[in-house]
Amino acid sequence: MARRCEICGKGTVSGQIVPRKGKPKREGGVGQHIGVTKKREFRPNLVTVRTIIDGTPKTIKICTRCLRSGKIQKVV
Repeated sequence: MARRCEICGKGTVSGQIVPRKGKPKREGGVGQHIGVTKKREFRPNLVTVRTIIDGTPKTIKICTRCLRSGKIQKVV
């Protein structure tokens, strides 16, 4: 199953790691040098939760933002 929230659809997003060396000019240095960027992946904070959907208990993956905002109710 994919890393995706079943309520809002939030999923993984690709980005970069940007290494910076040197002291910034505003702090009295000669300036920063940006190194070689590397790919990385930002993953959503997903939780597996048992909930009631259409009268039947189901296990779904939702992000913690949806859980905290009350879009779904947990079944204990």
